[in-house]
Amino acid sequence: MKLRDFPLLADQNIHADVVTLLRAEGLAVVEVVDAQLSGGSDALILTRAVAEGRVVLTHDADFGTLAIAQGAPVVGIVYLRPGHIGPEPTIDTLQHLFAVNPDLTPPFVLVARRTADRVAVRIRPLTPPAATTEGDSPL
Repeated sequence: MKLRDFPLLADQNIHADVVTLLRAEGLAVVEVVDAQLSGGSDALILTRAVAEGRVVLTHDADFGTLAIAQGAPVVGIVYLRPGHIGPEPTIDTLQHLFAVNPDLTPPFVLVARRTADRVAVRIRPLTPPAATTEGDSPL
């Protein structure tokens, strides 16, 4: 699937102007506030995203930690750096990502790091969690 094809769950650290632009571009975006998850844990947000088949859009590295180090289920995470500096750099980074529009296979983590006028993109495919059957221990 292409990046533009995934529905998104925008973390509370994503500026409202960014969400407005994404919606104007025709993307299916739900904000954490709209999902009544404001102030909720990252694990809870990730669980909701998976239940709804959404990719988490964030400036928060903790989502990657949950997915990679702890093996939490995930459809995808789009981690944008730098963050928390206003909407313009984030919008520029997203426009770059949508111009490239990479093919992505869930689960994945996509990191987009902006430095001046350059955006470096790294995609890390994740191994889906193994299904357990009754009587199996996940440990």
